[in-house]
Amino acid sequence: MNTIQEILEEIHPGIDYANETALIDDGLLDSFNVIAIVTELNTRFGIKISISDLEPENFNSMQAIHALVERHRQEKNG
Repeated sequence: MNTIQEILEEIHPGIDYANETALIDDGLLDSFNVIAIVTELNTRFGIKISISDLEPENFNSMQAIHALVERHRQEKNG
């Protein structure tokens, strides 16, 4: 999860990602931030997050993003 936190802090510093649970719902991250996050996640983890994954619940917290990454990593590795 450290890599995810690094990505988040690079894209939008100054947020308490460890404790925040409404990154999208509270407007802390916007659509441009989400696209940048997805791009970095895809690159660093070698996964392919699809448009259907771009739901607020997948990006409202660092834990939700971690779960999304893990799902894609498991799908990739079969």
